[in-house]
Amino acid sequence: MSTTAPNASSTPRGHDPLATLGSLPGVPDAVDSVRKAVDAVYGHRVMRRRSNEVTSEAALRAARGSAALSGADWALEEVRRRSDFGAAADALTVGAALRLTAEAGQLLSIWRQSPVRVLARLHLVAAGGAGAGTGDGGAGETVGRPRLAGEPVVETPGPDSPKPLIEAPLPAADEVAGRLNGLSELVIAGSSAPALVTAAVVHGELLALRPFGSYNGLVARAAERIVLIGSGLDPKSICPSEVGHAELGRAAYVAAFDGYLSGTPDGMAAWITHCGRAVELGVRESTAVCEALQRGAA
Repeated sequence: MSTTAPNASSTPRGHDPLATLGSLPGVPDAVDSVRKAVDAVYGHRVMRRRSNEVTSEAALRAARGSAALSGADWALEEVRRRSDFGAAADALTVGAALRLTAEAGQLLSIWRQSPVRVLARLHLVAAGGAGAGTGDGGAGETVGRPRLAGEPVVETPGPDSPKPLIEAPLPAADEVAGRLNGLSELVIAGSSAPALVTAAVVHGELLALRPFGSYNGLVARAAERIVLIGSGLDPKSICPSEVGHAELGRAAYVAAFDGYLSGTPDGMAAWITHCGRAVELGVRESTAVCEALQRGAA
């Protein structure tokens, strides 16, 4: 990781680098704002009776948002009605995003024990049996494991693959392995840091590493979702940060991520607060769903 981003492999035993990030200027305010927003939607009267419907709708909208960031910006109703996610890059992306949002909640118990195993599973699910192809004819062998030296990275398989959103230099495979191990150690060790901080770091580090041959953006955002759910901040998975990231826009996403890559205190704080704003916008989306259910309009 970068100079001030946490690196478990180089920090002394007992040190909590994520907690340090939680005290950066602006981050405590972002954490408080997210907590209040989440508490408010969980207190909505619809949540007492129809929380499963809100969860299902949030998952659909999360998948749409994550796919949009990866270049497949479909209308919500198109995502809702489609059942064919064939060979075109945008369809593959939407299908992968839908599978990931469905899978994320099933991996919570494994995450705290073996994050790398969960990430491999997420990539396997994203590839969906079609392979995580990079056009080299051996795509199936790259699915569900971190990339090896010399293996290319293409966010979405297929000849019509869009330009990647994240164009930062790609770390070498040996660096990826070391940093994944460091991230795993941080997760397993636990932290007193707020869930928002941990989720933002997991998300940012996976975007920086792009550890798989494909679908790294989708996997990074699914991992953020797992942290937010598993931490207890959003146990019913009704606060889709992916919606907020998409609403804030691709340019803002990249600019905030550049702050993470910088490793500076200001840059890290900017990324964490950006992720916080995305959660709040996801809360707003689910609040609207609750209101629609209450009116009988959804």
